[in-house]
Amino acid sequence: MNLAVLQYYPEFGEKEANLLKVEKMLSKAAFDLVVLPELFATGYLFTSKHEVKKLSEEILEGPTVQMFSNFCRGKKVYACFGILEREGDRFYNSSLLVGPQGIMGHYRKLHLFYEEKKWFTPGNFPLSVTEINGIRVGMMICFDWRFPEAARTLALMGADLILHPSNLVLPHCPDAMITRALENRVFCATSNRIGTEKRGGKSLTYIGQSQIVDPDGKILVRLSGREEKVAVAAIDYKKAHQKKINFYNDLFLDRRENFYKVQNHLPLKLKKR
Repeated sequence: MNLAVLQYYPEFGEKEANLLKVEKMLSKAAFDLVVLPELFATGYLFTSKHEVKKLSEEILEGPTVQMFSNFCRGKKVYACFGILEREGDRFYNSSLLVGPQGIMGHYRKLHLFYEEKKWFTPGNFPLSVTEINGIRVGMMICFDWRFPEAARTLALMGADLILHPSNLVLPHCPDAMITRALENRVFCATSNRIGTEKRGGKSLTYIGQSQIVDPDGKILVRLSGREEKVAVAAIDYKKAHQKKINFYNDLFLDRRENFYKVQNHLPLKLKKR
C-alpha cells in the first residue's frame, strides 16, 4: 500500500477554498490511502458557538463528504480526514474514512483538548477497526495520542494501521507516536497542519511534522514544521501482524492482564471540574 499524509495551511472559515486547495494537492499525488489533518477544511481556533454552527456540516449532506466521495470514486483511493460534524444541536470533532464505495468509517474524538470542551460534545462512538484491501485500520484524533489506551484498544482489535488526523500545538506527539507504534507493533500515520491562527485575542501555532512510522518505530516519512506537501511511503501491512520481538517475547501474548487492574492501592482522588 502507498500510504500518504497531507500537510498544509488552511484558511480559517474558508471551507470552499480549502477543499479546492486540498483536491488540487491530492490530484498531483499517487497513493492508495491518504490522511488529512483534523478539522482540515474549517480551521481550528473558534471564538464562538455561532462560528462552530456556521462551519459545521451534517455528515451525509455536507460538501466535504461529497468532494471526497467523488474524488475517491474517481481515483479509486481512500481518504481519512477530520470534519466538524453537526448532529441536531450537538457538534463533534470527527474523522471519516471514505473510499470508492462511500463512507467506510466514522469516529468522534474521545479526548477533547483545551477549549474544544467549550464547543464540542465528547465522542460517543466506540473505537473500531475497518478493513480496506486487506489492511485493518483504526482512527483516532490529535489529543487522543496522550491516552495510550486508545492506540492499544485499536491494536487489540486487530488494527494494522492507526490513522491520526491532528492539529498539534504541543511538541511531544511526533516522538510519542513512535512509542505508540513500538508498543503495539502497528503503523501510525499522523497528519498535522502548519501555520499560526490568531483570532479573538488568542494565538495557536501548529508544529507540522506529519509522519508515517512503522511497527519497529522507524520513521518512514516526517515533514518539517513549515512545508505544504503530500508525502508518501510504501508499507507492507503484514509487518504489523508480527507481534513477536524475539524468540521468547510476544507483545500481546506476554500481557499480564490480571495485574493491570487498579486494586489494593490507595485510590487516586480526582476532582471534577
